Amino acid sequence: MERKAYAASALREDCDRIVEESIRRVLPDAAVRRALEGRDFGKGRLITVAAGKAAWSMANAAAELLGDRMDGGIVITKYGHARGQIGTLAIREAGHPMPDENSLAATAEALRLTAELHEEDTVLFLLSGGGSALFELPLVELGELRDITGQLLAGGADIVEINTVRKRLSAVKGGRFAEHCAPAQLFSIVLSDIVGDPLDMIASGPACPDSSRCADALKVAAKYGLKLSDRAMNCLRAETPKRLENVTTQITGSVRELCAAAADCCRRLGYEPQIISESLCCEAREAGRLLGALAREHRGTERPLAFVAGGETVVHVTGSGLGGRNQEIALAAAEEIAGIDNAAVFSFSSDGTDGPTDAAGGFADGETAASLASQNVRIDEVLRDNDAYHALRKVGGLIVTGPTGTNVNDAAVVLVRPARDLAAARIKTGGEKP
Repeated sequence: MERKAYAASALREDCDRIVEESIRRVLPDAAVRRALEGRDFGKGRLITVAAGKAAWSMANAAAELLGDRMDGGIVITKYGHARGQIGTLAIREAGHPMPDENSLAATAEALRLTAELHEEDTVLFLLSGGGSALFELPLVELGELRDITGQLLAGGADIVEINTVRKRLSAVKGGRFAEHCAPAQLFSIVLSDIVGDPLDMIASGPACPDSSRCADALKVAAKYGLKLSDRAMNCLRAETPKRLENVTTQITGSVRELCAAAADCCRRLGYEPQIISESLCCEAREAGRLLGALAREHRGTERPLAFVAGGETVVHVTGSGLGGRNQEIALAAAEEIAGIDNAAVFSFSSDGTDGPTDAAGGFADGETAASLASQNVRIDEVLRDNDAYHALRKVGGLIVTGPTGTNVNDAAVVLVRPARDLAAARIKTGGEKP
């Protein structure tokens, strides 16, 4: 076995184990049960509304604990993320990252289920990332809402900026769903997918007082030169709820837990891990170059090293290709670590979907750039066309997990192994001697 072939396979095996274990550690089931155990919902009705990419898993965990105490409700999740019936709950799949007609229909159904409740009733609201698209009833035409969101994404707006605008265009975001449920109490369990866990920004805060102001939304609109109808502009000028008396909220997960899980797995695999950031929020390809440079800097290490970064990078869309932010991180890193046979960089989304693809992220090692070049694929051209998916697929660099049932943001990992480890492994496996 040649040295480079061994390095590639060993590092990829470590990558796959780290991805699998990290995601398993942040599944919401146990956290939801902890939040609900011992909680008394009184004698009133208990209506469950679960929305987001982890909605099915969260609702299933709640149903296993509460059983017949649940008086119906609805689960709204992304296409392909539902895994069967849950008691009497209605299961609905809808569009993400853009809302579609099914998003609107499911949200309207949730509003009907929670209408005309009484003070002794409770709404169990299970919220996870993706709720901004899945839990939506816009105050403008759906086509315009999609167009506005597309303008923001194409301009490179971060999630806080996007939600500051989006919540004002919605009948359920920015605290308006909790306001709708009153006088019933609303107990919200939140799986955070935003750095810093800002409750009013996670899924655009349907059950949280909005900390942003109209002036903030108008500033974002001006910053990105948004083209808005008069109706949309009027929505941006209408203030959202700033005080809600009927809400109790508990956060059950965050990118911090994902980073800790990845670091723990690295440690068990023999690496010395270091979490370098839990708030990575720059341009994806710049993050990839930075992580690649970190790997290159430590290529001569005498001990296995791992560097972990969590957060959510952004992509400025300049082409018409297929990909996602984690795939762009890996592909940009490939240029930096080209020819380095003892290092790898990979990045993945905890929900199993990176952009509009079936991949969770991407993996690159020292051979990735050369393998692409041998197939006449230029990394700089691929990044300009935002087509990381097809490039990584050509070299086996996609990370595919399928829908995971959780969503606590992204993690990127740099792995560097000492050259002597690779030499010892070659001898052990009967390959070439050093």
